[in-house]
Amino acid sequence: MNRRTRLCVLSSFAAASLIAAPAALAAPVAAVPSAVPTATCSTSGVLPNGKVNLSGGGFTQGPAYIYGTAGYGGTAEIGQSGGFQVSDVPPGHYTVRQGGEVTECSG
Repeated sequence: MNRRTRLCVLSSFAAASLIAAPAALAAPVAAVPSAVPTATCSTSGVLPNGKVNLSGGGFTQGPAYIYGTAGYGGTAEIGQSGGFQVSDVPPGHYTVRQGGEVTECSG
């Protein structure tokens, strides 16, 4: 390959890499998804009346179904804040279902 041809080929490769590099570096930044709030749920300690309180946050506004191992089942209306509270339920393991999402309660 003569010197002129080599210079043309190398120049075009250098120009192409300078054009492609900023786009390649910007792509990963644009591909990062935004953080989605995670719903959480927990039970209080056992109260003097032998019951517990159930509370949660990070849910979508609307109805959610709560069910537990102690036989309790019910619906909670989630407000604009994304939270709920249910008082005086039997101690046990609870799960909240809203749409297709299931949240296990801790506590």
